[in-house]
Amino acid sequence: MRLYECVFIVRQDLSTTQVDTITNELCAIITDHKGSVQKQEYWGLKTMAYKIKKNRKGHYVMLNFEADAATVAEFDRRIGLNEDVLRSLIIGIEAVDPEPSVMMQSKSERSSSDSDDASAA
Repeated sequence: MRLYECVFIVRQDLSTTQVDTITNELCAIITDHKGSVQKQEYWGLKTMAYKIKKNRKGHYVMLNFEADAATVAEFDRRIGLNEDVLRSLIIGIEAVDPEPSVMMQSKSERSSSDSDDASAA
């Protein structure tokens, strides 16, 4: 089994509980096919660079999971059939980072870690 990262965007007019329901349904696809969800993050309602299906904003969700190729194909098929999901991207990764993603960190944390990286170089 390989590790994957999936980011998907859900329509702006849904509530966060509806987004959680969609996320849980997608996680169930993975776990039902003997995969495992390693990490799940809700990034919030964000403005997109351009309209997608007449939506200017969307709820962003990231999943890190371990699954085989058949499970990923079924996951991709089912996410494509869901009318509430505007866009999705699934990529293979080498390892799951246990730290919160950059999107989950506050701006002050990001700027302080950037200055730490610059001073180390």
